[in-house]
Amino acid sequence: MITLKSAQELASMREAGRIVAEVLAEIKESVLPGVTTADLEAVADRIIVGKYGAIPSFKGYRGFPGMICASINDEIVHGIPGGRVLNEGDIVSVDVGVIYKGFHGDSAITVAVGSIDAEAQRLMDVTAESLRVGIEASKPGFYTTDISKAIQTYVEDQGFSVVREYTGHGIGRNMHEDPQIPNYFEPRLGGRVRLRPGMTFALEPMVNVGDWRTRLLEDHWTVVTADGTRSAHFEHTVAVTKNGPEILTRL
Repeated sequence: MITLKSAQELASMREAGRIVAEVLAEIKESVLPGVTTADLEAVADRIIVGKYGAIPSFKGYRGFPGMICASINDEIVHGIPGGRVLNEGDIVSVDVGVIYKGFHGDSAITVAVGSIDAEAQRLMDVTAESLRVGIEASKPGFYTTDISKAIQTYVEDQGFSVVREYTGHGIGRNMHEDPQIPNYFEPRLGGRVRLRPGMTFALEPMVNVGDWRTRLLEDHWTVVTADGTRSAHFEHTVAVTKNGPEILTRL
């Protein structure tokens, strides 16, 4: 069931989204060689809980132990923060969710650790741009499948692949709501939904250098590329308005 948010509910989601954006901005500045993913978690804790008294969406969700997801190199999503050290040349995808005034905000970025090679930089650039083209397709009268097609077409035209097992999703009072929005188009999947003002969803292309297939590690959370190539992840919470898409997870 898809819920349309009122103006007041969207205002609350903007507040949650701004907190998420602030966390990610500070984490981006904190990503340096020698820093651990636990250090990045501490940044999130200081802002989400310490500054705003908000609730981290991820911690305890289905048993997840962290406030953030921190996924390095071939890790796609759901990396558990801890003692792992970031090294020069790594890329790290950081996903942050916040509950504020009863509503969720959810966003992710991929950040370079020091100097990175050209392939990694291009992967990050393509993934960020695929999110932009997906957001651009989030207009009233369009369909969820238009978003999926836009993301997949752009990514594959650039020679990369989009992850298929994990998708974008509706968001609001719950972190995961209808509709599900894959980052690829498959007519047999069905699920074509016409976009209407008041719909809110988290778009999150996950893009791999190599094949789109994935593998789950023994911690039962961390998802990696099956072929060991690098992956990037960018995400925004977006609202459909009568004037077009509005990004809710920005400062």
